[in-house]
Amino acid sequence: MKARVVAVDGPAGSGKSTVSRAVADALDLHTLDTGAMYRCVTLAALERGIDLDDADALAALADTVELELVDGLVVLDGRDVSAAIRGPDVTGSVSAVARRPEVRAVLVARQRAWVTRHDGGVVEGRDIGTVVFPDAPVKVFLTARDEVRAARRHRDEEAADRGTDVDAVLTAIDARDTADASLGRAIRPEDAATDAIVIDTTSLSVDEVVALIVERASMAG
Repeated sequence: MKARVVAVDGPAGSGKSTVSRAVADALDLHTLDTGAMYRCVTLAALERGIDLDDADALAALADTVELELVDGLVVLDGRDVSAAIRGPDVTGSVSAVARRPEVRAVLVARQRAWVTRHDGGVVEGRDIGTVVFPDAPVKVFLTARDEVRAARRHRDEEAADRGTDVDAVLTAIDARDTADASLGRAIRPEDAATDAIVIDTTSLSVDEVVALIVERASMAG
């Protein structure tokens, strides 16, 4: 398992999802977006009226919901929620769920089980190389200037027909970064695992970033 895990960390808008998919294609691996797991639990909690301050109820929910996440597809209890988990209600509430240690413990266990089932994978998130897979042979931390991150997320919002402006997206990114920092989750290069390769994606193409990671993977393999 160790030799087949690529851990990709970084803040929102750094390019994790796009790069992770391309790296997975190059290495013939599956991808897991761990953030989508937290969003699924958040969506389920909102739909079921579970108090987001009830850590035990949230942890029980995280343990019992059916999740299928692979290569961008997100299925919660048998239905495709790939778009629903990106809506404003979930986005505004996910940090309240993710900050619960009880929830994090359950989902970290599920993330490790996912990797076992798939014989490895490219796993993206915010504390993958430091907490979830500290022994991963390939660890990557992606970063970018704030205005570039905001512009990327704004394009995502427009593509999903969710009208908003760049300033609002930047404000949301700042709020998410602050929330994640309070959890000790990796959002800055200095938060990266000590053996991670740190890549500033601001001025690099996706192909250039992928080439750097694939090269590191070939050295580790």
